[in-house]
Amino acid sequence: MSSPAYRPRRSVLYMPSSNERALAKAKTLPVDALILDLEDAVGPDHKEVARENACAAAKSGDYGGREITIRVNGIGTAWHEADLKAACHAGPDAIVVPKVNTAKEVASLVTAMKHFRAPKRTKLWAMIETPEAIVNVRKIARASDRLTCFVMGTNDLVKELQAQIVPGRAPLLMSLSMALLSARRAGIACLDGVFNDVGDAEGFAAECLQGRHMGFDGKTLIHPGQVEVCNATFAPSAAEVADAQGIIEAWTAGAGTGVVTYHGKMIENLHVDIARRVLATHEAITAAG
Repeated sequence: MSSPAYRPRRSVLYMPSSNERALAKAKTLPVDALILDLEDAVGPDHKEVARENACAAAKSGDYGGREITIRVNGIGTAWHEADLKAACHAGPDAIVVPKVNTAKEVASLVTAMKHFRAPKRTKLWAMIETPEAIVNVRKIARASDRLTCFVMGTNDLVKELQAQIVPGRAPLLMSLSMALLSARRAGIACLDGVFNDVGDAEGFAAECLQGRHMGFDGKTLIHPGQVEVCNATFAPSAAEVADAQGIIEAWTAGAGTGVVTYHGKMIENLHVDIARRVLATHEAITAAG
């Protein structure tokens, strides 16, 4: 279960690092991962304080089994280099970089992380949020072993496409699918983008379910009230776990006998692989508490 693919990332919550109360509250939330934000959620006058707070939080060890990441300001901004240097020294589980557009940028980020002596355990997460990134997404996904996760920046993608935010996200589906396929081919995780209307519980639940059906590992969130539904949606249900166990048992019992069935349906290797993945995900979630 040490593989990043099986680390629970159902709910990944953005927290503004300039807000100390929010950082304290995050210690109690049942999220799988936190993105301590230095970018969009922090105004220009609060960037340095946010950087100090995020790095202190990452080094504190006060967040239990939650995966702790720091989102730095983007490449080319006035704060990027200082953010990256400080984050490397803090040694979070990962550094999240917005608007990664090319494999060359990934290579430069990895070189900079080595230069700033980031611990080997500190990985790179790339935000995919521009048309250029989508066009280059296959190469980005395979640019470095240090890159272990895509984070979809759906708000920026909508803006860049000059599209509209609509139920079902039809304008985004091709871009989301391309990123997912590239992530799967490279063996890295892929997280769905945020849902903006925190008051629309029904719409949020529907988008979570769509994301799971598409194959996302989890979803990025902007409010603690979204966590419970997200966790439940992206976790295998009791019925799915029972079916996975039954499929593996049937496969094991029928090994070498030719056709194997479970509840009247033929089982092939691909069904066994899916079942194993379901059980591995369930076990990882259970172990994480």
